Amino acid sequence: MGVIQTSTGAAGRRHKARRRHLPMAEINVTPFVDVMLVLLIVFMVAAPLLTVGIPVDLPQTQGEALGTDTEPLSVTIGADGTIQVQEAEIALDDLLPRIEAILQIDPEKRIILRANRDAGYGTVAQVLDRIKRAGTRHVALETKALEETGI
Repeated sequence: MGVIQTSTGAAGRRHKARRRHLPMAEINVTPFVDVMLVLLIVFMVAAPLLTVGIPVDLPQTQGEALGTDTEPLSVTIGADGTIQVQEAEIALDDLLPRIEAILQIDPEKRIILRANRDAGYGTVAQVLDRIKRAGTRHVALETKALEETGI
C-alpha cells in the first residue's frame, strides 16, 4: 500500500497567505446609509427654521380658509411699515412695477396681502391700491382664525 502524504509545507502556506490578503469585492453601504439618514433628519429639522420674513401678528376673523391649487404671491406689511413680496423687502414705490411684471407672466396669479395688526391703515390702503392698479383680479387679506374663548 502506498502512503498518502499531505503537504503542509511552504507551498501550502503561501496559498493560504495569498488568499488571506485578496481585496474584498463587496461594497459596504451601511455607513453611507447611516450618513444619509442623519442628513435627512438634519434637513427636516432645519427646513422650517430657514423661512425668514417679517413677524406678523394677523387679526382674527371667523372666515373659512381659501382652498388653493397654486402658490399665491404673498405681500406682507410689517408693524413698522416695511413691505415684502415673498421674502424680498421692497419699497412702496417699487411695488407696482414688481406686481405688474409678475402678472404679465401669470395674469391669474392670486395675491395674499398679510398686514400686521399694528400696521398703519394708510400703509395698508396704499399697498392695496398699488396691487389693484397692477391689474390683479384675485387679491385676498390673510387673517388668523378666531380662537374660541368660551365666553
